[in-house]
Amino acid sequence: MERLRALHEAGVSIWLDTLSRELLDTGEFERLVAEASVTGATSNPTIFAKAITGSARYDAQLRELLDAGVRDNRDLFFALALDDVRHAADILRPEYDATAGTDGFISFECTPDLADDTDATIDQAHQLWQRIDRPNAMIKVPATAAGVPAIETLTADGLNVNVTLLFSVDRYGEVLDAYQRGLEQRVHRGQSVDEISSVASFFVSRVDSKVDARLPEGSPLRGEVAVANAAVAFEHYRRSVAATRWFELAARGARPQRPLWASTGTKNHAYSDVLYVERLLAPGVVNTMPRETLDAFADHGSVRPPLDQRTIETARRTIDELDRMGVGLDSVTAELEREGVESFCGSYDELLACIDERSSALVVDQPAN
Repeated sequence: MERLRALHEAGVSIWLDTLSRELLDTGEFERLVAEASVTGATSNPTIFAKAITGSARYDAQLRELLDAGVRDNRDLFFALALDDVRHAADILRPEYDATAGTDGFISFECTPDLADDTDATIDQAHQLWQRIDRPNAMIKVPATAAGVPAIETLTADGLNVNVTLLFSVDRYGEVLDAYQRGLEQRVHRGQSVDEISSVASFFVSRVDSKVDARLPEGSPLRGEVAVANAAVAFEHYRRSVAATRWFELAARGARPQRPLWASTGTKNHAYSDVLYVERLLAPGVVNTMPRETLDAFADHGSVRPPLDQRTIETARRTIDELDRMGVGLDSVTAELEREGVESFCGSYDELLACIDERSSALVVDQPAN
Protein backbone atom coordinates (compact mmCIF):
# COMPACT_ATOMS: atom_id res chain seq x y z
CA MET A 1 0.00 0.00 0.00
CA GLU A 2 3.06 2.28 -0.10
CA ARG A 3 2.04 3.82 -3.44
CA LEU A 4 -1.39 4.76 -2.14
CA ARG A 5 0.15 6.18 1.01
CA ALA A 6 2.52 8.28 -1.10
CA LEU A 7 -0.41 9.54 -3.17
CA HIS A 8 -2.25 10.51 0.01
CA GLU A 9 0.86 12.25 1.36
CA ALA A 10 1.06 14.21 -1.92
CA GLY A 11 -2.26 15.81 -0.94
CA VAL A 12 -4.76 13.66 -2.86
CA SER A 13 -7.78 12.38 -0.95
CA ILE A 14 -8.47 8.82 -2.07
CA TRP A 15 -12.15 7.94 -2.12
CA LEU A 16 -13.58 4.58 -3.09
CA ASP A 17 -16.05 4.76 -5.97
CA THR A 18 -18.25 1.96 -4.67
CA LEU A 19 -20.19 0.90 -1.60
CA SER A 20 -21.96 -2.33 -0.68
CA ARG A 21 -23.09 -4.24 2.36
CA GLU A 22 -20.58 -6.95 1.51
CA LEU A 23 -17.72 -4.44 1.72
CA LEU A 24 -19.03 -3.24 5.06
CA ASP A 25 -20.03 -6.56 6.65
CA THR A 26 -16.81 -8.36 5.74
CA GLY A 27 -14.66 -5.58 7.18
CA GLU A 28 -13.07 -4.91 3.78
CA PHE A 29 -14.12 -1.27 3.72
CA GLU A 30 -12.68 -0.74 7.18
CA ARG A 31 -9.45 -2.42 6.07
CA LEU A 32 -9.15 -0.12 3.05
CA VAL A 33 -9.57 2.88 5.33
CA ALA A 34 -6.96 1.55 7.76
CA GLU A 35 -4.42 0.23 5.27
CA ALA A 36 -4.99 1.74 1.82
CA SER A 37 -5.29 5.44 2.72
CA VAL A 38 -8.96 5.51 1.68
CA THR A 39 -10.55 8.58 3.29
CA GLY A 40 -14.00 8.64 1.70
CA ALA A 41 -16.47 6.89 -0.56
CA THR A 42 -19.21 7.69 -3.05
CA SER A 43 -22.33 5.94 -4.23
CA ASN A 44 -24.85 6.33 -7.04
CA PRO A 45 -27.85 4.42 -8.43
CA THR A 46 -25.62 2.20 -10.59
CA ILE A 47 -23.48 1.25 -7.60
CA PHE A 48 -26.45 0.41 -5.42
CA ALA A 49 -28.20 -1.45 -8.24
CA LYS A 50 -25.23 -3.80 -8.39
CA ALA A 51 -24.92 -4.04 -4.61
CA ILE A 52 -28.55 -4.72 -3.74
CA THR A 53 -29.50 -6.93 -6.66
CA GLY A 54 -26.26 -8.92 -6.62
CA SER A 55 -26.31 -10.01 -2.99
CA ALA A 56 -28.57 -11.82 -0.55
CA ARG A 57 -27.17 -9.71 2.30
CA TYR A 58 -30.09 -7.29 2.01
CA ASP A 59 -32.82 -9.96 2.13
CA ALA A 60 -33.28 -10.11 5.91
CA GLN A 61 -33.72 -6.35 6.18
CA LEU A 62 -35.93 -6.28 3.12
CA ARG A 63 -38.17 -8.94 4.66
CA GLU A 64 -38.40 -6.93 7.91
CA LEU A 65 -39.43 -3.83 5.94
CA LEU A 66 -42.07 -5.78 4.04
CA ASP A 67 -43.37 -7.26 7.28
CA ALA A 68 -43.64 -3.72 8.64
CA GLY A 69 -45.87 -2.78 5.70
CA VAL A 70 -43.34 -0.86 3.56
CA ARG A 71 -44.27 -1.47 -0.07
CA ASP A 72 -43.03 1.56 -2.03
CA ASN A 73 -39.90 0.49 -3.90
CA ARG A 74 -38.21 3.86 -3.46
CA ASP A 75 -38.82 3.75 0.28
CA LEU A 76 -37.40 0.24 0.38
CA PHE A 77 -34.32 1.39 -1.55
CA PHE A 78 -33.72 4.33 0.78
CA ALA A 79 -34.06 2.15 3.87
CA LEU A 80 -31.55 -0.39 2.55
CA ALA A 81 -29.05 2.04 1.08
CA LEU A 82 -29.08 4.60 3.89
CA ASP A 83 -28.17 1.92 6.40
CA ASP A 84 -25.03 1.27 4.35
CA VAL A 85 -24.32 5.00 4.12
CA ARG A 86 -24.61 5.50 7.87
CA HIS A 87 -22.38 2.47 8.51
CA ALA A 88 -19.73 3.84 6.12
CA ALA A 89 -20.01 7.30 7.68
CA ASP A 90 -19.31 5.84 11.11
CA ILE A 91 -16.21 4.03 9.82
CA LEU A 92 -14.99 7.26 8.21
CA ARG A 93 -15.83 9.47 11.19
CA PRO A 94 -12.32 9.30 12.76
CA GLU A 95 -10.87 10.68 9.50
CA TYR A 96 -13.48 13.45 9.51
CA ASP A 97 -12.60 14.35 13.10
CA ALA A 98 -8.84 14.12 12.54
CA THR A 99 -9.01 16.50 9.54
CA ALA A 100 -11.38 18.94 11.28
CA GLY A 101 -14.15 18.13 8.83
CA THR A 102 -12.25 18.43 5.57
CA ASP A 103 -12.20 14.72 4.71
CA GLY A 104 -13.81 11.43 5.70
CA PHE A 105 -17.06 11.79 3.71
CA ILE A 106 -19.59 9.38 2.27
CA SER A 107 -21.90 10.60 -0.50
CA PHE A 108 -25.45 9.61 -1.37
CA GLU A 109 -27.24 10.84 -4.47
CA CYS A 110 -30.63 12.42 -4.97
CA THR A 111 -32.65 10.19 -7.25
CA PRO A 112 -31.85 10.95 -10.90
CA ASP A 113 -35.50 11.37 -11.89
CA LEU A 114 -35.31 14.78 -10.17
CA ALA A 115 -32.29 16.04 -12.12
CA ASP A 116 -34.35 18.66 -13.96
CA ASP A 117 -36.50 19.74 -11.00
CA THR A 118 -34.85 22.26 -8.68
CA ASP A 119 -37.50 22.34 -5.94
CA ALA A 120 -37.93 18.56 -5.80
CA THR A 121 -34.15 18.12 -5.59
CA ILE A 122 -33.96 20.56 -2.68
CA ASP A 123 -36.81 18.83 -0.83
CA GLN A 124 -35.37 15.34 -1.29
CA ALA A 125 -31.85 16.45 -0.37
CA HIS A 126 -33.15 17.78 2.94
CA GLN A 127 -35.02 14.54 3.62
CA LEU A 128 -31.93 12.46 2.87
CA TRP A 129 -29.70 14.72 4.98
CA GLN A 130 -32.01 14.35 7.96
CA ARG A 131 -32.32 10.60 7.55
CA ILE A 132 -28.58 10.00 7.25
CA ASP A 133 -27.96 12.26 10.25
CA ARG A 134 -24.18 12.24 10.01
CA PRO A 135 -21.99 15.37 9.74
CA ASN A 136 -19.64 13.57 7.35
CA ALA A 137 -22.33 12.83 4.77
CA MET A 138 -22.63 14.61 1.44
CA ILE A 139 -25.74 14.80 -0.71
CA LYS A 140 -24.99 14.41 -4.41
CA VAL A 141 -26.74 16.87 -6.73
CA PRO A 142 -26.20 16.73 -10.51
CA ALA A 143 -24.73 19.78 -12.21
CA THR A 144 -27.67 20.22 -14.54
CA ALA A 145 -29.21 23.63 -15.22
CA ALA A 146 -31.81 22.82 -12.55
CA GLY A 147 -29.15 21.49 -10.19
CA VAL A 148 -27.12 24.70 -10.00
CA PRO A 149 -29.71 26.76 -8.04
CA ALA A 150 -30.35 23.73 -5.83
CA ILE A 151 -26.63 23.67 -4.97
CA GLU A 152 -26.80 27.31 -3.89
CA THR A 153 -29.90 26.80 -1.75
CA LEU A 154 -28.66 23.61 -0.11
CA THR A 155 -25.31 25.20 0.70
CA ALA A 156 -27.11 28.18 2.20
CA ASP A 157 -29.18 25.74 4.24
CA GLY A 158 -26.03 24.18 5.70
CA LEU A 159 -25.86 20.88 3.79
CA ASN A 160 -22.67 19.31 2.47
CA VAL A 161 -23.09 18.95 -1.29
CA ASN A 162 -21.22 16.71 -3.72
CA VAL A 163 -21.87 18.22 -7.15
CA THR A 164 -21.94 15.32 -9.59
CA LEU A 165 -22.06 14.77 -13.36
CA LEU A 166 -19.80 17.71 -14.15
CA PHE A 167 -18.31 17.71 -17.63
CA SER A 168 -18.25 21.31 -18.82
CA VAL A 169 -15.76 23.89 -17.56
CA ASP A 170 -18.35 26.62 -18.13
CA ARG A 171 -20.88 24.74 -15.99
CA TYR A 172 -18.16 24.28 -13.39
CA GLY A 173 -17.84 28.05 -13.20
CA GLU A 174 -21.57 28.24 -12.45
CA VAL A 175 -21.16 25.60 -9.74
CA LEU A 176 -18.28 27.42 -8.06
CA ASP A 177 -20.34 30.60 -8.09
CA ALA A 178 -23.42 28.81 -6.69
CA TYR A 179 -21.39 27.39 -3.80
CA GLN A 180 -19.95 30.79 -2.92
CA ARG A 181 -23.36 32.47 -3.20
CA GLY A 182 -24.75 29.89 -0.80
CA LEU A 183 -22.01 30.64 1.71
CA GLU A 184 -22.55 34.38 1.27
CA GLN A 185 -26.24 33.93 2.03
CA ARG A 186 -25.29 32.31 5.32
CA VAL A 187 -22.93 35.15 6.17
CA HIS A 188 -25.68 37.66 5.38
CA ARG A 189 -28.01 35.81 7.78
CA GLY A 190 -25.38 35.78 10.50
CA GLN A 191 -24.87 32.01 10.22
CA SER A 192 -21.57 30.13 10.38
CA VAL A 193 -19.82 28.78 7.29
CA ASP A 194 -16.99 26.87 8.92
CA GLU A 195 -18.75 23.49 9.15
CA ILE A 196 -19.77 23.17 5.50
CA SER A 197 -17.84 21.07 2.99
CA SER A 198 -18.42 20.53 -0.71
CA VAL A 199 -16.78 18.85 -3.67
CA ALA A 200 -17.32 19.30 -7.41
CA SER A 201 -17.10 15.95 -9.19
CA PHE A 202 -15.62 16.31 -12.66
CA PHE A 203 -16.18 13.17 -14.73
CA VAL A 204 -13.04 12.34 -16.65
CA SER A 205 -12.79 9.11 -18.65
CA ARG A 206 -16.14 9.55 -20.37
CA VAL A 207 -14.78 12.66 -22.08
CA ASP A 208 -12.02 10.66 -23.78
CA SER A 209 -14.47 7.92 -24.77
CA LYS A 210 -16.73 10.45 -26.46
CA VAL A 211 -14.01 12.59 -28.05
CA ASP A 212 -11.85 9.69 -29.26
CA ALA A 213 -14.78 8.38 -31.28
CA ARG A 214 -14.86 11.68 -33.20
CA LEU A 215 -11.14 11.83 -33.91
CA PRO A 216 -9.33 10.10 -36.79
CA GLU A 217 -7.33 6.98 -36.03
CA GLY A 218 -3.83 7.90 -34.89
CA SER A 219 -4.70 11.44 -33.83
CA PRO A 220 -2.29 12.68 -31.13
CA LEU A 221 -5.29 14.15 -29.29
CA ARG A 222 -6.70 10.72 -28.53
CA GLY A 223 -6.48 10.06 -24.81
CA GLU A 224 -5.48 13.66 -24.08
CA VAL A 225 -8.69 15.68 -23.99
CA ALA A 226 -10.14 14.38 -20.72
CA VAL A 227 -7.00 15.30 -18.79
CA ALA A 228 -6.86 18.66 -20.58
CA ASN A 229 -10.48 19.43 -19.72
CA ALA A 230 -9.91 18.57 -16.05
CA ALA A 231 -6.67 20.57 -15.94
CA VAL A 232 -8.48 23.69 -17.22
CA ALA A 233 -11.17 23.10 -14.60
CA PHE A 234 -8.46 22.92 -11.94
CA GLU A 235 -7.19 26.31 -13.11
CA HIS A 236 -10.71 27.69 -12.59
CA TYR A 237 -10.59 26.34 -9.05
CA ARG A 238 -7.19 27.91 -8.35
CA ARG A 239 -8.38 31.28 -9.60
CA SER A 240 -11.56 31.12 -7.53
CA VAL A 241 -9.70 30.53 -4.26
CA ALA A 242 -7.21 33.30 -5.09
CA ALA A 243 -9.92 35.92 -5.54
CA THR A 244 -10.87 38.61 -3.02
CA ARG A 245 -14.38 37.24 -2.88
CA TRP A 246 -13.09 33.92 -1.56
CA PHE A 247 -10.65 35.56 0.87
CA GLU A 248 -13.60 37.24 2.59
CA LEU A 249 -15.33 33.88 3.03
CA ALA A 250 -12.13 32.09 4.04
CA ALA A 251 -11.58 34.67 6.76
CA ARG A 252 -14.83 33.40 8.29
CA GLY A 253 -13.59 29.81 8.17
CA ALA A 254 -15.17 28.75 4.87
CA ARG A 255 -13.71 25.70 3.16
CA PRO A 256 -13.12 25.69 -0.59
CA GLN A 257 -15.22 23.43 -2.77
CA ARG A 258 -12.58 20.87 -3.65
CA PRO A 259 -12.24 19.48 -7.19
CA LEU A 260 -13.01 15.77 -7.34
CA TRP A 261 -11.97 13.59 -10.25
CA ALA A 262 -14.71 11.02 -10.91
CA SER A 263 -15.02 8.28 -13.52
CA THR A 264 -11.28 7.67 -13.23
CA GLY A 265 -11.36 4.04 -14.31
CA THR A 266 -9.71 3.86 -17.74
CA LYS A 267 -12.23 2.67 -20.32
CA ASN A 268 -9.81 2.31 -23.25
CA HIS A 269 -7.48 -0.62 -22.59
CA ALA A 270 -4.89 0.95 -24.88
CA TYR A 271 -4.28 3.57 -22.17
CA SER A 272 -2.67 3.15 -18.78
CA ASP A 273 -5.07 1.83 -16.16
CA VAL A 274 -3.87 4.57 -13.79
CA LEU A 275 -3.86 7.38 -16.38
CA TYR A 276 -6.45 9.57 -14.65
CA VAL A 277 -4.80 9.22 -11.25
CA GLU A 278 -1.20 9.90 -12.20
CA ARG A 279 -1.84 12.82 -14.56
CA LEU A 280 -4.38 14.65 -12.41
CA LEU A 281 -2.42 14.77 -9.20
CA ALA A 282 -2.63 18.01 -7.23
CA PRO A 283 -2.69 18.87 -3.53
CA GLY A 284 -6.22 19.34 -2.24
CA VAL A 285 -8.05 17.34 -4.90
CA VAL A 286 -10.10 14.18 -4.41
CA ASN A 287 -9.84 11.16 -6.69
CA THR A 288 -12.68 8.64 -6.51
CA MET A 289 -11.41 5.32 -7.78
CA PRO A 290 -13.23 2.14 -8.70
CA ARG A 291 -11.77 -0.79 -6.80
CA GLU A 292 -9.90 -1.98 -9.91
CA THR A 293 -8.17 1.40 -10.28
CA LEU A 294 -7.32 1.53 -6.58
CA ASP A 295 -5.71 -1.90 -6.80
CA ALA A 296 -3.89 -0.98 -10.01
CA PHE A 297 -2.36 2.13 -8.46
CA ALA A 298 -1.37 0.17 -5.37
CA ASP A 299 0.42 -2.27 -7.67
CA HIS A 300 2.20 -0.02 -10.15
CA GLY A 301 1.06 3.62 -9.88
CA SER A 302 3.53 6.49 -9.68
CA VAL A 303 3.25 9.78 -7.83
CA ARG A 304 4.15 12.24 -10.57
CA PRO A 305 4.68 16.00 -10.38
CA PRO A 306 1.40 17.81 -9.68
CA LEU A 307 -0.63 19.88 -12.10
CA ASP A 308 1.16 23.17 -12.68
CA GLN A 309 0.89 26.20 -14.94
CA ARG A 310 2.81 24.55 -17.75
CA THR A 311 0.45 21.57 -17.66
CA ILE A 312 -2.53 23.90 -17.81
CA GLU A 313 -1.09 25.84 -20.75
CA THR A 314 -0.57 22.55 -22.60
CA ALA A 315 -4.16 21.63 -21.78
CA ARG A 316 -5.45 24.84 -23.29
CA ARG A 317 -3.48 24.20 -26.48
CA THR A 318 -4.96 20.70 -26.66
CA ILE A 319 -8.50 22.06 -26.45
CA ASP A 320 -7.73 24.76 -29.02
CA GLU A 321 -6.41 22.11 -31.41
CA LEU A 322 -9.52 20.02 -30.84
CA ASP A 323 -11.64 23.01 -31.84
CA ARG A 324 -9.56 23.54 -34.99
CA MET A 325 -10.27 19.91 -35.90
CA GLY A 326 -13.99 20.67 -35.76
CA VAL A 327 -14.76 18.73 -32.59
CA GLY A 328 -16.63 21.12 -30.30
CA LEU A 329 -15.95 20.29 -26.67
CA ASP A 330 -19.06 22.21 -25.56
CA SER A 331 -21.31 19.94 -27.60
CA VAL A 332 -19.45 16.88 -26.30
CA THR A 333 -19.87 17.85 -22.65
CA ALA A 334 -23.54 18.81 -23.12
CA GLU A 335 -24.16 15.41 -24.66
CA LEU A 336 -22.32 13.67 -21.84
CA GLU A 337 -24.35 15.49 -19.19
CA ARG A 338 -27.63 14.37 -20.72
CA GLU A 339 -26.37 10.83 -21.26
CA GLY A 340 -25.17 10.71 -17.66
CA VAL A 341 -28.59 11.65 -16.32
CA GLU A 342 -30.27 9.12 -18.63
CA SER A 343 -27.83 6.39 -17.62
CA PHE A 344 -28.41 6.97 -13.92
CA CYS A 345 -32.17 7.07 -14.51
CA GLY A 346 -31.90 3.73 -16.29
CA SER A 347 -29.94 2.24 -13.41
CA TYR A 348 -32.42 3.65 -10.93
CA ASP A 349 -35.39 2.17 -12.81
CA GLU A 350 -33.58 -1.16 -13.01
CA LEU A 351 -32.85 -1.00 -9.30
CA LEU A 352 -36.49 -0.36 -8.39
CA ALA A 353 -37.63 -3.18 -10.68
CA CYS A 354 -35.17 -5.59 -9.09
CA ILE A 355 -36.27 -4.58 -5.58
CA ASP A 356 -39.85 -5.17 -6.66
CA GLU A 357 -38.94 -8.61 -8.02
CA ARG A 358 -36.97 -9.54 -4.91
CA SER A 359 -39.74 -8.29 -2.63
CA SER A 360 -42.28 -10.42 -4.48
CA ALA A 361 -40.03 -13.46 -4.12
CA LEU A 362 -39.62 -12.89 -0.39
CA VAL A 363 -43.38 -12.50 0.11
CA VAL A 364 -44.01 -15.77 -1.76
CA ASP A 365 -41.31 -17.52 0.30
CA GLN A 366 -42.78 -16.31 3.59
CA PRO A 367 -44.14 -19.26 5.58
CA ALA A 368 -47.90 -19.26 6.17
CA ASN A 369 -49.17 -18.45 9.67
